[in-house]
Amino acid sequence: MSMIKVAQNIKGLIFDCDGTLVDSMPLHFEAWRKTFELFGREYPHEFVDKRKGMPIDEVIREYNLTFKDNINPEEFARLREQKAVERLDTVKAIKPVVEIVHRFHNVLPMAVCSGSVKEGVYASLKAVGLLEYFKVILTANDCLKPKPAPDIFLKAAQLMEIEAKYCQVFEDSDLGLIAAKTAGMHVTDIRKYI
Repeated sequence: MSMIKVAQNIKGLIFDCDGTLVDSMPLHFEAWRKTFELFGREYPHEFVDKRKGMPIDEVIREYNLTFKDNINPEEFARLREQKAVERLDTVKAIKPVVEIVHRFHNVLPMAVCSGSVKEGVYASLKAVGLLEYFKVILTANDCLKPKPAPDIFLKAAQLMEIEAKYCQVFEDSDLGLIAAKTAGMHVTDIRKYI
């Protein structure tokens, strides 16, 4: 397994959380499955998987349109988060990515940009001992347009006081990669390393 490289001239690092820093995707998918069951629906794994990085209520709005359903997006999101947060303290770190965090701690400013809610992101980072490593943590609670819009990455760069072109983003979702590229940042698809 090759080591993930940080590009030259990079002045700030930005990480997605779920599936990038922490191996929480199986737990999140299980929470999706259980919540769909609560609503008496079949769990559409492929549909959900393609929308990694999107806020839950947005995914359910698209689900309703696609499958001609009428699930309450806010109620579903609340229950889905509740199911995930119950077990987030059990998540494990994704070592090749966390290695970068340790290597560049106190060397470069670092941020987390996640489509998940603040409570879940903080619980995950705390579970793997990374909470204090990040100067900036942005989540679904910050009311920025969700990925694939570049807004969350641009806001992180602004808060770190670094031009977007000098930021490197570490992501595991197609939507996150699009958002980072649109922001004009250097992009690393961590799926190639894990």
